[in-house]
Amino acid sequence: MFGISWAEFLVILIVAILVVPVKYWPDVARALARAVKYVRAFIWKITDATDKIKDQIDLEKPIDDIINTTTNDVLGDFSEPIKKSKKRKVSKSK
Repeated sequence: MFGISWAEFLVILIVAILVVPVKYWPDVARALARAVKYVRAFIWKITDATDKIKDQIDLEKPIDDIINTTTNDVLGDFSEPIKKSKKRKVSKSK
C-alpha cells in the first residue's frame, strides 16, 4: 500500500492517534472517508477511460489494416519502374 509496510503504517497510525485530540477523530475519519471516496472515483474514471480507449483502438485496427494495404498497393504500383519500349526507327524509302 503506497510503498510502505504494515509496520510503518501502524507507527503512522499510532502517532496520528497521539497527536489528534479525541474530539476531532470523527472529523478526521470523515475527511479520510471523503479522500478515499474521491481517489476511488478518480481511479474508476481513469480505468473507464482506458477501457474506452482500448475498445476504440480495437475497432480502428481493422480499418488501419485496410488503409495500409490499400496504400501499399497503390504506392507499389507507382514505385515500380516503367518499362521503356524500344522505338524502331522507320526508314523512309525514297
